[in-house]
Parts: sequence; C-alpha cells; structure tokens
Amino acid sequence: MTTTLSIMPFGGVRENGKNMYAVTVGEDIFILDAGLKYPESDLLGVDVVIPDFAYLVENADKIAGVFLTHGHADAIGALPYLLSEVKVPVFGSELTIELAKLAVEAEPEAKGFDDYHVVRGNSEVSFGDVTVSFFETTHTIPESLGIVIETPEGQIVYTGDFKIDTTALPYYRTDLARLAQIGAKGVIAVLADAAGTASYGLSAHESELAEYVLDSFRAHKDGRIIVAAVASNIQRIQQVIDAAYKVGRKIVISGNDLEKVVRTALRLKKLHLPMPENELFVSLKNLSKLAPEETVILETGKMGEPIRHLQRMAQGDDRNIQIQEGDLVFITTTPSTAMEGYVARTRDMLFRAGASVKQISTDKKSSGHASKEDFQLLLNLLKPQHVIPIQGEYRVLNAAYHAAEQVGYDDDHVWLLAKGDNLRWDGEQMFLGGSIQVGSTMIDGSGVGDIGSIVLNDRRILSEDGVFIAVVTIDRKKKKIVATPKIDSRGFVYVKTSRDLIREAGELVEKTVAEGIKNTKEFDWGNLKNSVRDALGKFLFEQTRRKPVILPVIMEANQNGRRRKRSASKTNNKSTDKPVAAQKQAARKPKPKKKVPGAQGQGNGAQQKKQQAPANNQQVKPAGATEEGAKKKKRRPRRRKPKATQGEQPVSAE
Repeated sequence: MTTTLSIMPFGGVRENGKNMYAVTVGEDIFILDAGLKYPESDLLGVDVVIPDFAYLVENADKIAGVFLTHGHADAIGALPYLLSEVKVPVFGSELTIELAKLAVEAEPEAKGFDDYHVVRGNSEVSFGDVTVSFFETTHTIPESLGIVIETPEGQIVYTGDFKIDTTALPYYRTDLARLAQIGAKGVIAVLADAAGTASYGLSAHESELAEYVLDSFRAHKDGRIIVAAVASNIQRIQQVIDAAYKVGRKIVISGNDLEKVVRTALRLKKLHLPMPENELFVSLKNLSKLAPEETVILETGKMGEPIRHLQRMAQGDDRNIQIQEGDLVFITTTPSTAMEGYVARTRDMLFRAGASVKQISTDKKSSGHASKEDFQLLLNLLKPQHVIPIQGEYRVLNAAYHAAEQVGYDDDHVWLLAKGDNLRWDGEQMFLGGSIQVGSTMIDGSGVGDIGSIVLNDRRILSEDGVFIAVVTIDRKKKKIVATPKIDSRGFVYVKTSRDLIREAGELVEKTVAEGIKNTKEFDWGNLKNSVRDALGKFLFEQTRRKPVILPVIMEANQNGRRRKRSASKTNNKSTDKPVAAQKQAARKPKPKKKVPGAQGQGNGAQQKKQQAPANNQQVKPAGATEEGAKKKKRRPRRRKPKATQGEQPVSAE
C-alpha cells in the first residue's frame, strides 16, 4: 500500500525569509522551520511578518514535531507564535534550541514551554515507519543542520540555509560524505536553498572576510568603529571580536537581543575570546569613559535587525549612542533586495551625521546562501528525482530552475511552488493536488494578526494624502445642528493657507448633516457618517486631486432629553444657611479647659469674660486697650467641637 506523501510551503517561496514547510507522511505532519521575515517598505508600521498557522492549528493533533535547521530569525522567529497555538515537540542543535528558548520565553503566551530535544548531525528520531535524521551544513551560525525525512516511499531532504565553503571552521563545515550517503539511498525530492543562485560568481570564503574585517579596523585609527551586525550571525561577531583584540580596542554591545545571543554563545563555547571577558567587553553605561580610538560598538536592533536601529542613531533618537564626526559605521550584513533602498537612505543619513560608512557587500561577495555552483553540486550529490527551489523571490527561484536544467532536470521535475500549494507523491510521480489559502500574519507591537489589508491601506493613504477631520454637534429631536462644524486636517493641506477650502468643506458638511437628520424615523449614525464621508471625498478630490482619510465625528447634544434639576438644598441654600448655622451653634456645648495650677483666678476671670461676650459676635475692645493695640489684626474666634468619647459627657470648665 502506498503511503500518502505531500509537501506544502507556508512561507519561504516567492519571498525572502519566513521559512516554513510541512511534509505530511500518512497522518503525521512534520514541520520544517518556523521563521519570520522583516517587513518591506510598503508594510507601514509592521514589525515582523510570520506565516499563517490556521491549517496547522486545525490539524494540531497530527503534528509530529517542529524541526529547526539553525538559529536565525528566518528559521526560528515564528516559533513562539506557533507554540502559542499548538504545543508540539521541538528538535534542533544545541545552539539552535538555546536561541529558540530565548525567543519563546519572550512571548507571554508561549512562556514556560519546555518540550525541546537536542539533536546532532548523526542523530536519528523515529516516528513509527518514518525516521528523521540530520546532516551538518555550512552557514553563518554554528551547528546548522539539514533534515532528512525517510519514509517507506523514499527520502525528502530539506537543506535549510547552506553554502559550501571548504575553508570553514569546525561547527560550520558541510558534511559532503553524508550528503553522498543520503543520495545513494534514493531521494524523492529536495527542498534546496536557492537564495544565491541569481548572483554571479562564488562567494568569498569566510577566512577572506575575516581578513577584510581586520584590514578595515586597522585602517580606521582615530574615531569610533560602529559595527552593524545581525544578532545571530555568530561567525561575523567572532570576526569582529578577533579584529578588535588585534587592534587593541574594547567592545561595547548595544542591543538586548545581541547581548543575549552573545552570552548564550559564550556559555556554549561557540564564541571564543582571545582575552578575559572583563578586559575585552565594556558595559554600555561606561561608553563615555572609553577614548574614541579604543572603542568598537557592536549594535543590532529589535529582533536582531540592525539597519533600523542604525537609522535611529543617525537621527539622534537613540538615548545611548549618537553618530558623531569621525565615526566609522561598518555594515556587515547583506540586505535583501527589498531593503536596498532603505539601506541606501540610512547610509545617506550616516554621512550627513559626519560618519564614514563601509558596507561589506559592496566590497566583497558575502553570503550565507548557496551560489549557483553550490546548488548544482548539491543536486549532483543527492541525485533527487524532483527539485523544489526555496528561499527567494520568484526571479531567484527561476534562476535556480535554470541551474537545475543545466545538470539535466526537465520541466516536469523542477517545481516553483507558491504558498499553500500541495505537492503530492503517488508512488510514481509528483503532481499538484490542489492548494489551500495561506496568507501572512503581520505583527505590530503586541498585536498578532490584527493588521490586515484594510489597515495597511489606511496607513498607506495616511502616509501619502493625510487625514481630514470634520466634527459636528446635532440635536436630533429638534432636527438641527447645534454648532458650526469644526474642520481640521493633518498631512493633507496647510490650514492657514487653505481657508477657502476649509470654509467650503464646513458648509458642505453642514448641508449634508442637515439633510441627514430631517427624517428621525430612519435616522442611522452609520448612514449619516457615510454620507458626510462620500460628499467630502468627492469635493476634496475635485479641489486637490488627493484622497485623504476622512473622519466624520458626529456628536449629539442633550442625549438624556433634559437636564437634572438641582436639589432644593442647593437652590435654596441662601435661605437655609443661617437657620442651620444657628441650630448648630445652639447645639454646641462649651469646650472644657485644662486647669493650670496657680492660675485659677485668671481662669475664672476668663470664663466670666467669655460668658459676657455678646451673642451676635460683635467685636468688643478689652478694658484698657490702647488705639495702637486696636489697630492690630483682628482675629476671628475659633470654634471647636467638644471632644468626648462614646458614653461620656463633656466636663464643665467650672
């Protein structure tokens, strides 16, 4: 009996990053990576984008596990959000699992998850008649692994991010012998990293890039060096550490994500320090104590992405670090095509701030992904029946298709899939067995999935044409407008120079609202606002050829129908205040006074004077008082309530 076998991408095809693929064998679903991608320029305000998990949540009971290839955000970034929905085992190398834990613990809904399993290049995990094994690959982070799913029908291979570098250090080497062994068993299909196949020429070896970093440090002798790096690019961080040590500089780490990654890599001994840690690293709060010529600032931003944080530093928005004259900003990451314009603007801002800028990708061909030659070598080693290029936009996947053609594959054996495609195997051939709707989930702040196309469209319009606000107050019962409409705008027109436009818009709003409240039986707030929005939209487009976001705000006066009458005690307090005061005065009892030894006569005299005081509170001059004494400030008599405990009567002063 033929085992049902299918492959479905949830991301990572026809886009950069967001790797996630589901391989279904019988009733079991094996998830390969769970990554995110950083937003492109048209996704205004969005922090990151992750795959849509709806199908996986519906079939949560069938998921055998999540298998991670490496610790970059494009492979593990969506894991916290997936584990918030489904609780399934997670498999990966030691460093990958530790970095995944950092990401998961930062997500409240997934915090406390602990079903992790550490694997190595020679590990095998059995799931009934399916065995999952691994092989070591070369990437810019240690302990990267490829994944093999061995089924009764044959093997499915997923390379993850890889390249072939014969000079790679331990923890970074591709196991070519293992690839040949996998190929000898028979491979049905390979999901192969094709991100570098559209570029010409071979990537520089990492040993060559290490020399380039060192030469760049040596050439800048006077000012600070600010290195922008992806937080999880352990190999590049190692090269920066080595170069800083050789030129006698100290390293300051900027960014919580970067500091966590460095601490984790040091603990697992995947980063090696040439000198004691306390002598090489300086805390950010002590940055001002370092001379510029002995400072290296290693920076990254939110979720490990360095360019956006670099722009904030250039604008002076970072409270700890501002770009200053004489700085060298060394960008060691290779931006995707979608980010090239953003990086160019950032470079311009850095130059304006007085820094010099160096970017590794402009001087060297630096990539952690397979070149065309690496891609073709992989196919020759594995000899798969079918090739599925992944990791890249359609033009990149198309370049991989032509690279596969050159080593003997035809149209029927190379598949350029889209998200949600269900590629099935019937035991003899592969075919598309339909597809499901798989979108992207956008994360903005703490909101997951609450940003859709409508919100993004509103943000785009706001960024281009601004907002136009009309506020009007009505009395629905009297069917009239209580106050003249108030008009305001932001990002649309300058109000002070567009008085005629604002006045005409106000008149139009008044007319539209007046017509809308004539018939109260069919009155509807939504219809009234829509009529204002439509009328203003047509008018403003005719006048300005712009389409701002229009916000009509309609308020109702006298919503309760009548005002509350004041209570009688408040309205008539002029007539009642004096009698009440008199009653209180009559109810008062004399306050007891303490007897002072040797002064009884004085006390009795004082009591007599007090008893003789007029009841109408008229001021009486004491006997013998001079005119000078009479001019002194008059004091109002203090009234004190007698202090008495419960059940006791005040004691008389006599």
